[in-house]
Amino acid sequence: MPVDLIVRGFEEHSPTAGIAKSDSQRLLTMTDLNTLYQTDYSAWAKRHIELLRDRRFAELDIDHLLEELGDMSKSERRELASRLLILIAHLLKWEYQYPLLSERWREFDGRSWRNTIVEQRKQVSVLLRQAPGLKSTLGETISAVYPDAVDLASKETQLPPETFPEQCALTGAQLLDDDFFPNSA
Repeated sequence: MPVDLIVRGFEEHSPTAGIAKSDSQRLLTMTDLNTLYQTDYSAWAKRHIELLRDRRFAELDIDHLLEELGDMSKSERRELASRLLILIAHLLKWEYQYPLLSERWREFDGRSWRNTIVEQRKQVSVLLRQAPGLKSTLGETISAVYPDAVDLASKETQLPPETFPEQCALTGAQLLDDDFFPNSA
């Protein structure tokens, strides 16, 4: 639908027809942003950057903006949790199964586990650098994912879950320390 028809229809049929032009323009802008959010997210985001830079706060699509900001935080937290779960599970496997396997098979060196640990550490470090606010949630996230990490390590090693500590014995510093591997000399 052409923009001039939208504007004319808005002006003629809107219950705000008696409102000052600047107020009705603001309402139209908010309606346009709502439509833009539904049809072209990238353009919607760029428009909000412009509005924020120009300090035109009254024109912002606040509901969708809050939704997006909340989702960004959730997405980053989910990524942190996912990466910590894999990291902790592999460190548990390293601590509780690696010694058994390396005794049985001389050729077993745990290289794939080491590679996964290195990769997850790097990704967590990058994520914390890009979203420093996540650092304050690190301890809480470790505690939250630990039961799932135990479950994963137990299923992958076929060791009973009781093999592993009830609470995570690893600190955030140990998890992110490139040189730390449990039971390593």
